[in-house]
Amino acid sequence: MAETTEKTKQPKSPKAAPGKREGDAAPGKGKGKDKAPAGAVDHAPKAAEGTPRLQEYYEKTVRAKIQKDFGLPNPHQVPRVEKVVLNVGMGDAGKNPKQLEAAVEELGLSTGQHAVVTKAKKAIANFGLRAGMPVGATVTLRRARMYEFLDRFITLAIPRIRDFRGLPNRSFDGRGNYTFGIKEQMIFPEIDFDKVEKIHGMDITIVTSTDRDDLAMALLRELGWPFRGETPQRVA
Repeated sequence: MAETTEKTKQPKSPKAAPGKREGDAAPGKGKGKDKAPAGAVDHAPKAAEGTPRLQEYYEKTVRAKIQKDFGLPNPHQVPRVEKVVLNVGMGDAGKNPKQLEAAVEELGLSTGQHAVVTKAKKAIANFGLRAGMPVGATVTLRRARMYEFLDRFITLAIPRIRDFRGLPNRSFDGRGNYTFGIKEQMIFPEIDFDKVEKIHGMDITIVTSTDRDDLAMALLRELGWPFRGETPQRVA
């Protein structure tokens, strides 16, 4: 009788709620606090997981070849691409804001980074321009996104240029920077033809770490740049 009385006095363990197992932490306690909410957004997203293939090719092959060809004693003297700047100029942006919005969206699609609207710094009466009026859009690419854009531009966009005979080899500014222009934004495969508001060109500037044009030209040539009158280097 004593054993039966002790058994009846022991409290019963509460049953787990349906859909939950015993031992799970209650909401808002323990590990559940450290978890990010379901709708969390990364405000600094990565361009890609891992190292872009063009950057890997530069680090493993191009740097050693340029250092050997030019006899550079210090590996830090080997040039590298620091940034790529894309600039779209639209003189009638103040009168046609929809076209400017479309240009900003197209730059974002082709580069993977949101573009910035550029505004006039001075007022020019002959052009009907006032200070602060929007005149175009620009975007600056660095690090992984820069290499990914150059890779897509060389392998996908350039072959889509009509009557292409090579990019100019005299567009260096004397300080190792290379600037060229394209006539149509539709060469980028990310842009949908049916949604294009207006066909426009853009200027692309490649800024390098050297102040010598011959080193900058050798760098672009080794990266597979199709200069006019030359067979582009094949990038493995």
